[in-house]
Amino acid sequence: MTDRTETILGFDPGKDKCGVAAIDGNRALLYHQVLLTAEVIDRIGDLSVQYNVSRIVMGDQTTAKQWQRQLSTAFPNLPISLVDERYSSLEARDRYWQMYPPNFFISLIPQGMRQPPRPIDDLVAIILIERYLKIR
Repeated sequence: MTDRTETILGFDPGKDKCGVAAIDGNRALLYHQVLLTAEVIDRIGDLSVQYNVSRIVMGDQTTAKQWQRQLSTAFPNLPISLVDERYSSLEARDRYWQMYPPNFFISLIPQGMRQPPRPIDDLVAIILIERYLKIR
């Protein structure tokens, strides 16, 4: 069980852009954003103070090892947990349409064929936190 005061930061690492999300111990979504890689370390630092982040959960694929090194160096007191990130982008695409229901015309397109109008790396970060909480 998660401590109710614990805030987890989800991180979907990437080469050019990354998804970041924060969820508190009550599973309330506090923040989600797609950031350029150059902004990530500073923004995570700000969020860790603002929301009292106790752990970083990140995907284990693409650029995970290099990001894990960078984050460990920048935030030595924040534990980092790697989570299986397979199929999270597909799940995030479906989540996008749950969070932002399509207008009438877009709703005529089958959901599996719709493409969100923006990057969804932040939604992947949310899904990574949820996966982490499920296995805990």
